[in-house]
Amino acid sequence: MRRAVALASSVDEATHPNPNVGAVVLDRDGVAVGEGRHEQVGGWHAEVAALAAAGSRAAGGTVVVTLEPCAHTGRTGPCTQALVDAGVVRVVYAVGDPTPRAAGGADQLRAAGVEVEVGLLAAEAEQANERWLTGVRLGRPFVVWKLATTLDGRVAAADGTSRWISSPESRADAHVLRSRVDAIVAGIGTVLADDPALTVRDEAGRTVGEQPLRVVVDTHGRTPDTARVRDAAAPTWVATGADVGVDASGEVDLPSLLGALHAKGHGYVLLEGGPTLAGGFLRAGLVDRVVAYLAPTLLGAGAAALSGTGITTLADGVRLEVTEVTRCGPDVRVTARPRREEGT
Repeated sequence: MRRAVALASSVDEATHPNPNVGAVVLDRDGVAVGEGRHEQVGGWHAEVAALAAAGSRAAGGTVVVTLEPCAHTGRTGPCTQALVDAGVVRVVYAVGDPTPRAAGGADQLRAAGVEVEVGLLAAEAEQANERWLTGVRLGRPFVVWKLATTLDGRVAAADGTSRWISSPESRADAHVLRSRVDAIVAGIGTVLADDPALTVRDEAGRTVGEQPLRVVVDTHGRTPDTARVRDAAAPTWVATGADVGVDASGEVDLPSLLGALHAKGHGYVLLEGGPTLAGGFLRAGLVDRVVAYLAPTLLGAGAAALSGTGITTLADGVRLEVTEVTRCGPDVRVTARPRREEGT
């Protein structure tokens, strides 16, 4: 199962809007004879790819897969039937499929005489597929908050200067991150202060590849017509209170904003600023991952990376689980996820 989880994790976001799934086939003696992963929309599902690699050796064997095999016909046929046709006698999967359309695979396999076990390494498998699971369970996109700060947590100096806190290596890495999402969200404060392009660019500053949707959270519609986000380099949605409603404070209702993005088919969102908007997302429990670029610089004053969380005591702080620490030139990139109660 750990190999299947690694296969699911290795696909990154190429499968969007489908899940990330990995599978391993064991022959009747328990020897791994085939493996596969779902690599792209319309391509083979992980189980089918693994069965193809195993060939006739799958008969009488076991398939270990990170997600419950699907029981429906979409761009490809149901994996349950492929497993039965291959002569598999046992299926072990980590996470049940929460979608009404595809669920029920375990019951179909049992009805066909296949032994089924569920729950092995479920937490690890869920993390490998968290982007898709967030969408189907919560009806909203998976949200990554990206920030670049000094070592003492400043995103700008006392005089307002902020370019560049992070190194060229960190900025290049951040553009790779942008290229993997399908929407980039920033607040009107950031747009008015910095006039960002919010596009995916190469080292020469040229836009490259398919551009994510640019979303400006702008309660009162103050985004100027001359703002860079209004250009033709990428699609833009200026999300106002009139579009998605407002919360009790009179600002854009963030859960409604994410619900609208989900309805438009956007499942992977990068939150880029600013501190107040990030605080609103954290306060609402809408941040699923944090990617922080920490520059070896100390300022001692200036704008903080985060504000408006409503947190007043240490005990209420948002605790994070660090999942990766990587060097980006002179900077350090820290990837973490909020610790949440089971089921949230």
